[in-house]
Amino acid sequence: MHHRIYFPHLQTSGEVVVEGDEFHHAVRVARVREGEEVELFDGRGAAAAGTVLAIGRDRVSVRIEGPIGSREPEIDLTVAMSIIQLEKFELVLQKVTELGARSIIPLITDRIELRPERYRGKRERWEKIVFEAVKQSGRARLPDIHEPARFDDALAFDGLRVVFEAEAEPSLLPAHFERVMLLIGAEGGFSEREIELARDRGCLFQRLGSRRLRAETAAIVATATIARRAGELD
Repeated sequence: MHHRIYFPHLQTSGEVVVEGDEFHHAVRVARVREGEEVELFDGRGAAAAGTVLAIGRDRVSVRIEGPIGSREPEIDLTVAMSIIQLEKFELVLQKVTELGARSIIPLITDRIELRPERYRGKRERWEKIVFEAVKQSGRARLPDIHEPARFDDALAFDGLRVVFEAEAEPSLLPAHFERVMLLIGAEGGFSEREIELARDRGCLFQRLGSRRLRAETAAIVATATIARRAGELD
């Protein structure tokens, strides 16, 4: 894959000038050269092929050769993940972004073990992790990272809602779906109150095999499983 450059005001033809952090990374870190082919993406789903025309002290000029496929999944996939130990939670952010999540909701559940001050103010760091995962994976859309939400409030999601819980009886998933939210609990899973509430609100339930997975593993496997069912990993 060619070096990828984030350019929020992407056009379909002509020339663009890349400055700032993207210039630094392209020229000082990736060491692109004049005449080299690159990819540009705008973070909203559009991507284009380009050729480096000239490299200056603080900017690089790129000629747009034309639009290319964005590698974006067709389904609108939201991952609502209980906030777990921060290093593990950040791994989840990275991997579900690579797998095609369109939005991510940090979830406050009954069995969350972190105090609010531990995750308060982390959104900028989380957005950076997601941004780097988008660049690495070839995507063109930056997933939305929502403010932390309580489990009860997240259930207001307008679309298919699938709760992953090792002890719950699995539901039959529809053959086709376009908009889905996956809900994954903390290490101890969801509380009985949350499970009953999810049932009352019409959520579906799924398991991930006969073994109990760690929360971060469950989030990644659940995302991959649903993406595969939707035909995104074929």
